[in-house]
Amino acid sequence: MSTLSKELQRYADLDRELVDAARGIKVLSALAWPVGAQEEFLKHYDAGNPRLPVVDYPKLDHTDHRKALTTLARKCDVSHPVGRYLRSTALSYVAAARMLERMGNPGFRTDSEALYGRPTDRLGKLSNLDLAEDFIKITSDFAAAQVEEDDADRHCILPETVAEEIRRRAKEFFKDHEIEVVVDPNLASKAAAGSERVRLRGLTSFSQAEIDQLLEHELFVHSASMLNGRKQPYLKSLGLGAPRTTGTQEGLATFAELITATMDLSRLRRIALRIKAIHLACEGGDFIQIFRFFRDAGQTPQESFQSAARIFRGGDVRGRYVFTKDVVYLKGLVAVHTFLRKAIEMRKIDYPRHLFIGRVALGDIVALEAFVESGFIAAPRYLPRWVANREGLAAYLCYSVFSQHLNTADVQLADFGENLLDAYGDDVSPAA
Repeated sequence: MSTLSKELQRYADLDRELVDAARGIKVLSALAWPVGAQEEFLKHYDAGNPRLPVVDYPKLDHTDHRKALTTLARKCDVSHPVGRYLRSTALSYVAAARMLERMGNPGFRTDSEALYGRPTDRLGKLSNLDLAEDFIKITSDFAAAQVEEDDADRHCILPETVAEEIRRRAKEFFKDHEIEVVVDPNLASKAAAGSERVRLRGLTSFSQAEIDQLLEHELFVHSASMLNGRKQPYLKSLGLGAPRTTGTQEGLATFAELITATMDLSRLRRIALRIKAIHLACEGGDFIQIFRFFRDAGQTPQESFQSAARIFRGGDVRGRYVFTKDVVYLKGLVAVHTFLRKAIEMRKIDYPRHLFIGRVALGDIVALEAFVESGFIAAPRYLPRWVANREGLAAYLCYSVFSQHLNTADVQLADFGENLLDAYGDDVSPAA
């Protein structure tokens, strides 16, 4: 696209202002707990004297950021797709900034729910919580069997070894861009990725299945989409990872695990358990109760602490005021899968690729389609293999659309038995 119209040039200028105003608002790093919190908690818990963790949050003041972003949002014409995108992105950062300013207070949960949702939010006829509870019940027997079979052997790879493998795979995938991989003992999740760096949680160990999941989830989705966004000629904000895009990003990354067969049962179960735990914490469960919930579900003491810490970071360890971000994994997965199936139905075969133009929400793909086609928004440079294989993905999604018409309610497993007499007749007389 050689020259921009006056209107698009104005939005390109506003986009640069947005990037500058939002750059200082970092959600997950601001919520991190101190390194020694886990060791201190487990020491008292093992001694039979559990104590709530003591976490002091910094007093943040994002007033200047919020004012700049609010002013910018007012300059955007919501009747224009790019203007609406910029306004929504700016306002999501305003909500995130306000949430960080209210860490440890009731307002923190209010802003968290506005950004990420609630366990009780509905996905069609069922809520996130309904789906999570059903999945926990369905997988209980499988999970028990899996632990008995291989739990002792699975988690034995040190984070430094994992870092080496990710560096190697990153070098292969991002041929002309270097990704730094570091071990971070403060990290609540097992990994987090941006366009320049992948962080791995220290003081833990990984299984090979988790490494494969991290590659598909963190590197080939989160890092790739953010880097594609940063390489945009005009809308650099697509490389920010705005809070409004979190649900789509996590849903897309989780879908990537599923379609590449790197997702395992324990991973899906963890996602469901977190939603249940968020609900229990919102109902008043404190950190110790939520820790015990994860222990009872089969997680190790270390993993139970980290799982509970994900929920209480930024909130109140006594319960009710918690961080609801982990709701987005299941909600986002359902939304992304449904979106992609609908895209195939509507013959929008480029939509899967458009999901990688940067960090986007699903609605952006539809609203900004014309601007991708015109070149104002550049096509993604880095695509995971399952997206680049357009025909393979289309085949998967076409079958997914077709399979929803199959009704299994009246089918029994015994129906699949073969009745040889009915099929081939009952003449068993010996040959002449």
